[in-house]
Amino acid sequence: QARCMALQLIARSAEARAHRHPIGLARAAAPARFAAPSPAAGDFGLRPQDLHSAYELPTSAPDVQTIALVDAYNDLDAESDLATYSAEFGLGECTASQGCFKKVNQNGNGGAGSLPFPKSASELEEYLDSSRAKRREEAEEAIGWSVEMSLDIETARAVCQSCHIVLVEADSSADANLETAEESAAALGADEISNSWGSPECGGCIGASSAFDHPGTVITAAAGDEGYLNWLEPSGPSSAYFPASSPQVVAVGGTRLKLGPDSEWAGESVWNDGGESDGEREGYGATGGGCSTQFEAQPWQQDASDWSSVGCGDKRAVADVSADADPYTGVAVYDSTLECEYLEGSTTHWCTVGGTSLATPLIAATFALAGGAGGVKYPAETLYENEARSPGSLHDVTEGSNGECRLPFDEETGLSACTPAEEAANSCASKAICLAGTGYDGPTGVGTPDGLTAFTPPSNAPTVVTGAASSITQTTATLNASVNPNGHEVSECTLEYGTTPSYGSSAPCSPSPGSGSSPVAVSAAIGGLRANTTYHFRIAAANGGGTSYGSEETFTTLPDPPTASTGTASSVTQSSATLNASVTPNGSQVSECELEYGTSASYGSSAPCNSSPGSGSSPVTVSASLTGLIAGTEYHFRVVATNAGGTSVGKDQVFATQLPTTLEQQTPSGEQTPPGEGQSTSPEHGVSPSEQRKQPPVPDAVLAGTSLTASRTGIVVVRVSCPAAETSCAGTVTLRTTGAVLLPGATGRQSKKSKPAILTLAVGSFEVAGGHTTTVKLHLSAKARTLLAQLRVLRARATLFARDPAGTTHTTQVLVTIRLAKAAAGRKA
Repeated sequence: QARCMALQLIARSAEARAHRHPIGLARAAAPARFAAPSPAAGDFGLRPQDLHSAYELPTSAPDVQTIALVDAYNDLDAESDLATYSAEFGLGECTASQGCFKKVNQNGNGGAGSLPFPKSASELEEYLDSSRAKRREEAEEAIGWSVEMSLDIETARAVCQSCHIVLVEADSSADANLETAEESAAALGADEISNSWGSPECGGCIGASSAFDHPGTVITAAAGDEGYLNWLEPSGPSSAYFPASSPQVVAVGGTRLKLGPDSEWAGESVWNDGGESDGEREGYGATGGGCSTQFEAQPWQQDASDWSSVGCGDKRAVADVSADADPYTGVAVYDSTLECEYLEGSTTHWCTVGGTSLATPLIAATFALAGGAGGVKYPAETLYENEARSPGSLHDVTEGSNGECRLPFDEETGLSACTPAEEAANSCASKAICLAGTGYDGPTGVGTPDGLTAFTPPSNAPTVVTGAASSITQTTATLNASVNPNGHEVSECTLEYGTTPSYGSSAPCSPSPGSGSSPVAVSAAIGGLRANTTYHFRIAAANGGGTSYGSEETFTTLPDPPTASTGTASSVTQSSATLNASVTPNGSQVSECELEYGTSASYGSSAPCNSSPGSGSSPVTVSASLTGLIAGTEYHFRVVATNAGGTSVGKDQVFATQLPTTLEQQTPSGEQTPPGEGQSTSPEHGVSPSEQRKQPPVPDAVLAGTSLTASRTGIVVVRVSCPAAETSCAGTVTLRTTGAVLLPGATGRQSKKSKPAILTLAVGSFEVAGGHTTTVKLHLSAKARTLLAQLRVLRARATLFARDPAGTTHTTQVLVTIRLAKAAAGRKA
């Protein structure tokens, strides 16, 4: 047995009755207070002009359309109530005598004698006064359905004012009777059939679905008023409603509509006026929906771009589309059997009514304004195709959930006390089947009407899909899309882009989509973009059938890599130093920052920057403190920094650690003099007797041989030995001139200005096991090579600085002779 989906908004308190308009509607105050509220002023809910303004709808269909409304029992005053409604809003007459309005029984027959209960007002009164409970229940149910019928008829009339209306009255609310009425509505030639009723889905629904399978006819069905899977109905089964779950119909969900000062659309959210207090479900309804357990989803529903996030697998999802349904933003309805209190003790037959029973005839009438099914077998397909082709043809409802709220309902605001995320988490594991979001979702389907484009079967215009951008750099990107020409030559294809949704720039598609019937991948490589900037883009393609626009997508260009600048070393000692630099993040978070260092420009070691440079646009000073360095050694270093835009390296800088203090002596001028200069040296090691006394009993490393040869390319090979008493020796060997020399290259005036100085010829490192000898290859500096080329033979001092495994440092010096190798035979020297 089915239930109707009409909900009346009742002012239950003096404060509520004091509202000039229904609580959820924010309207400008009337200039003067009337003795009684005025439906034409919007005091009882939305008027026809509000629906047309909010949803950008015309008032008339392009040709005669007949909307059939399937309901239960007999509404004795259906035609006269419609006349009162039409007169109030200036809609003109729609009567049986004109052929505009018709009332028939479930078998399609008219005439007062053939209509279902009640056949007269006296019969209704008799049943209401009966001592038999079953008769009283039937009478009360019939009155409830009369309100449903007034809502259906007046909503259809408000939206499509040129449409004919056929009211098909089933003998009762039993599913079998309503399904018979459905068959009769189709047999009468209705272009659209509205069903503002339903019952929980069950195993027998598959057999019953044939009553709603009428290809080429728009059949709308209410998603229900008890929330996702009927959660607000404590005694009802947890399921979607049927016939909304039938794959042949257009399932209609409900929203709360916001209007601007001129009745323009100002936003919509999922209708959910439900809650829970002390374990009891309360509130005033919520749009139904959920995954069918009996029916598979039609291909066009499964083709929705976000179908995988819905949570129904291959099963039918309810709803397909939606419209205003919240009683707090309901419509004004006139019904002779219903009395609505507007002031204490004052009643009227004008009431505020909502529910998905409002949304369902509204959507049926919108299809009528668009000309009906337009030859489409099951017109729900039209909605999904147009949503994919032209997303802007619908209001995409992205806020709210029809899931369960476990907090008390707020009657003052008519809003759920839960957040949508909480409701969805309680009911559907936060899937889109009960949580609104961009694109398709269960509570609102593909959205709500925004003109007639989405309800008009698409022409043979191209089918376009905007893809994702690729190959993104700071200044370039590739925009991707697909175009199905639908059998007509695509005359124009561009990818529009810009820093706002207004775009402003475009690039031609490559390749041309041609004229086939399958999707063709197209793209456009664009340049001249700004770094770290968000761009909007979409595909646009035209053929003889029209122009189609893809959905809007975005991408963000890469930021510029950091600006890295190596500074100078500071706090340099024999074994430590502080490396300094600066990094400008250029507006993107620096993910990695380090200072590389080593005894050559190959580095080999690194230390992290002392703090992250962040993501700003100004230089940030960074540093790294090093320890464990080798005394008297030259080190190279540079800064390296990375952000999303790439990696930058600073220039190579050089510093030298201090020599051991035991080998330093002060000249009279205060300048440090290299060890051994101006002193007598021992024959073996070239150091003074006093310095010899400072050496450890066993030298850490010695130079094996004092006669060295330099190749024409400046390579000098020395052999370093480690005493057997040591485990190992590791350190550096440095060659310097024995005295100050005039640096090579200083000639003429330069030589007069230049001062002689001790020249470092080469530096190299070694590591050798105790009792062994190793070969060290030294590279003479450019100045050393020039000096040796001039002198042919050069006396130099070799300084060996080494550490043993215990960490003790030892220094040894010896005088050596360096000779330039002879030129090879047949070559000039």
